Amino acid sequence: MCFRRNSGSSHYICLPCRNAVKRRAAADHTVRCPRCARAMIDAGQDLAVPRRNDRAGWRALTAVLGAGLTFHSGCCDGPGWRPRRPREISERLTAAARTGVPVSVALAAQDPGKLAPQPPGPRARHGFPH
Repeated sequence: MCFRRNSGSSHYICLPCRNAVKRRAAADHTVRCPRCARAMIDAGQDLAVPRRNDRAGWRALTAVLGAGLTFHSGCCDGPGWRPRRPREISERLTAAARTGVPVSVALAAQDPGKLAPQPPGPRARHGFPH
């Protein structure tokens, strides 16, 4: 049984402005950036937002959010491991290219050396191009 209280608030990110706010979503599920009025990305309640001048941290966050990963937690276990530095991103992208693992899976892997090569899909086995 989980005893963690969900605050209902989530971090919303504007990547071009490097801006983050934490609030509940509006009724239409959009939160606008207070600086540029663009729609913000719902990154989840467990995000540790990098400082605005931390270029490496924002590049890593951009890659993680661009791959479709968020920082929403399910109950008590949290969102899982996420890379925080560009070096960690490049290691996982290299591992994804080497093994054929989807980028989102590779970025969520704490140890990229343990990613197993993916067998070719059914189309590739029969000689059809991807």
